[in-house]
Amino acid sequence: MDTMRAIGMSEIGGPEVLQLIDAPRPVRANAEVMVRVLAAGVNPIDAKTRSGRGVSGAIRHYPAILGYDFCGEVVESPYQAHPLQPGRRVYGMTMVPRFDGSYAEYAAVPEAFLAPAPTTLSAVEAAAVPLAALTAWGMVVEVAKAHDGQRMLIHAGAGGVGHFAVQLAAYFGARVIATASQRNVGWLHELGASRVIDYGAERFEDVIDEVDVVIDLIGNVHDDTGSRSLRVLRPGGLLVNAPTGSWTTMEEEAAAAGVRATGFRVAPSGSTLGVISRLIDAGDLRVNVERTYPLAEAAEAHRVLERGHVRGKLVLTVAE
Repeated sequence: MDTMRAIGMSEIGGPEVLQLIDAPRPVRANAEVMVRVLAAGVNPIDAKTRSGRGVSGAIRHYPAILGYDFCGEVVESPYQAHPLQPGRRVYGMTMVPRFDGSYAEYAAVPEAFLAPAPTTLSAVEAAAVPLAALTAWGMVVEVAKAHDGQRMLIHAGAGGVGHFAVQLAAYFGARVIATASQRNVGWLHELGASRVIDYGAERFEDVIDEVDVVIDLIGNVHDDTGSRSLRVLRPGGLLVNAPTGSWTTMEEEAAAAGVRATGFRVAPSGSTLGVISRLIDAGDLRVNVERTYPLAEAAEAHRVLERGHVRGKLVLTVAE
């Protein structure tokens, strides 16, 4: 077959620009693995790119295929003795728009972007892991270096990245304080948060101070959350911000407050996903999928994502 079903983004715009199309099936080259996609995660970066932000400036042709993370089955390996042989279930993330995304029946993916999927998860659950878990790992473990005794504030703790960040920080010994809506308070305690602040009932800067690290998954998109977070850090403390495009003065504000701040951008890593798989299969890391949609309903998934308050992740089901 030379074509496949995919969700094509016809132009920059609202969710309605996402349409089911017949797209050319990718051709595997070099050390790439051809994967038949079973399910694809839906992430905020997808909606930002679709609307003209995110990585939209790097799109060179339309219709563009969005989607970073996925779970699927290997259909072609780079060579006969490669460890990822046809039939093996794998998960990973690709890099849109340098590669076509995972809102499609097939994806050609560099082997370094892949790992065997956790054996305890369904394909839908596994597809919800890669981008969010790799982002949380990078921010919490690699940059913030979570450890015993550390006090870490995690904003948007119930979101896709947030619910992994809470678990990883607690696993490595940090005392986790998370912000969330009232409905997620009990759930985040179950995931390992020592304290959960209901942002609808109290302002975090009024009830905590002297934290070592802030994992900022909001920035100044709403109510100057990023700027307010600088006030609760101890002198010399660290704020790690996932890019939102909303807080251009972050470094200057941090320096004036006597603290450190850095952005973070996730990169695919099959080796790190291998570690994450072991944590999942050991029961030390959980993933929450709030809702699934058939591939053809990607536009509706984007509408729900943009309304906010998703607990964990949304996932597109691509194949049986």
